[in-house]
Amino acid sequence: MKYRLLFVLALAALPALPAFAQKPNRSISVSGAAEIKVAPDEILLNVGVESRHPRLEEAKRQNDESIASALAFLKRNGVPDKDVQTDFITIEPEYERDDSSRSALERSRVVPLLYTVRKSIGIRLTRVGDFDTLLSGLLGNGVQYIHGIEFRTSQLRKHRDAARALAIRAAKEKADALTSELGVRRGEAQTISESYSGGWWRSGAGWGGGGGQLMQNVVQNAGGTSGDDGATLAVGQISVNASVDVTFAIE
Repeated sequence: MKYRLLFVLALAALPALPAFAQKPNRSISVSGAAEIKVAPDEILLNVGVESRHPRLEEAKRQNDESIASALAFLKRNGVPDKDVQTDFITIEPEYERDDSSRSALERSRVVPLLYTVRKSIGIRLTRVGDFDTLLSGLLGNGVQYIHGIEFRTSQLRKHRDAARALAIRAAKEKADALTSELGVRRGEAQTISESYSGGWWRSGAGWGGGGGQLMQNVVQNAGGTSGDDGATLAVGQISVNASVDVTFAIE
């Protein structure tokens, strides 16, 4: 028992053996981005109708007539029912502004001076070239307000996939250029993350997508033209953007 204990103590007193040399884990991180410009093939339009009258029933009746006129116009012009939806309705009574001299009970019994009824219609237009005609027709058939116009592409997934592929290619080319200058080679990818933006343009909000300082940007035109000759609306193109951050091993 005594000899065994001495042997263990002797081993513990020996200096640590040198560890096997390990190759350091070398890597390079790069970013790539791509932008694809496409012509929108659908428009989301939100319009509104407002009516005001001292009697609620009359205010509602006038509003319903205007909405019915707008819906009938859309149907006559071939807009499918599935692409038209009433978004919201609000009814707001208006009272005298200065009623501070009345008691709370008296104010609770005051009849509104008038009622304001508002309704909104959401419309999806797939015939982009007919936008001018449809908008003018709506304004002549009961619609009073244009709440928003949004240009979109129905092929967003396809264009995002294409933009991502271009962004990855850009990242690989950048990694190859950097490693070549350093006299080493790019290895396999270790980590990757991606992000997207764009695919629509909203009136008043600027071009969708936009960007920041993205590295190695690639721009591709997916075709499409602006509005027809004589139209007052220039549809132009919308951008679909993709960016990736990739870490490659260095061989």
